[in-house]
Amino acid sequence: MKPQSLPMVYLVDDEDVVRDALAWLLRSRRLLSEGFGSAESFESMLDALPRSGRDWPSAPSCLLLDVRMPGMSGLALFERLIERGLLQTLPVIFLTGHGDVPTAVAAVKQGAYDFVEKPFSDNALVDRVEQALARSAEAIEARDSKAALGHRVGELTEREREVMQLVVQGLPNKLIADQLNISVRTVEVHRARVFEKMDVKSAVELSNLLRGDNAAHG
Repeated sequence: MKPQSLPMVYLVDDEDVVRDALAWLLRSRRLLSEGFGSAESFESMLDALPRSGRDWPSAPSCLLLDVRMPGMSGLALFERLIERGLLQTLPVIFLTGHGDVPTAVAAVKQGAYDFVEKPFSDNALVDRVEQALARSAEAIEARDSKAALGHRVGELTEREREVMQLVVQGLPNKLIADQLNISVRTVEVHRARVFEKMDVKSAVELSNLLRGDNAAHG
C-alpha cells in the first residue's frame, strides 16, 4: 500500500475572518488547510477533479462546513457529498450557530461526522478534526486496498477465476480437475498462477484476502 500524503482540512465558510482564524488554528497544530468562500466554489473544485474524483481524496481529509451561507447552503453541499459517496473518505464537521443545532443533529444522523457550535473551543475542535482525519485515513486505505484487489482479480483469466473459486471453497486439486473436466496438472498450473497474481502463498491466505474484502465492503 502506497504511503498517504499529508492530511488536508477543507474550510467552507462565507466569512473571510472565520476561514483565516480556522486556518491559523490548524497551523498551530501543524495541519494544512484550504479555504473556500462558498459551497459552490468547493463543489467546482470537486467537478474539476479528473476521472470524476474516484481516487479523491488521496490524503486523509476532512471538511469544516458552515451550515448557513449565501447561495448554496452547507446542508445542500452535504447532500451533494452524499451523492458523490464521499462521506467516509471526507468526514464532515458542521460549524453551527445555536439556531442551526437541530439541522446539524439531523445531518449527523445522515452520516456527518459531528457538529461544533459557535463559539467553539479551539482545542476541542482540532481534536475532533484529528479524529476525523484518522477515520479518513482508514477509509482511504480500505478504498485503495479494494481497488488494488479488484485490479488483481481483473488480471485473472476466466479459467483462473474458476479455479480460484473452487480453491477458496477448499476443494483439493483432484476434485477441482473433475469438476472443471481438466487434468490435475492443469489445475496445479492455474492454481500457481492465481497465487502469483493475487500475491498469496496459500489457499488460506487467498480465502482470508477475499473474505476480508467482502467483510469490509459487503
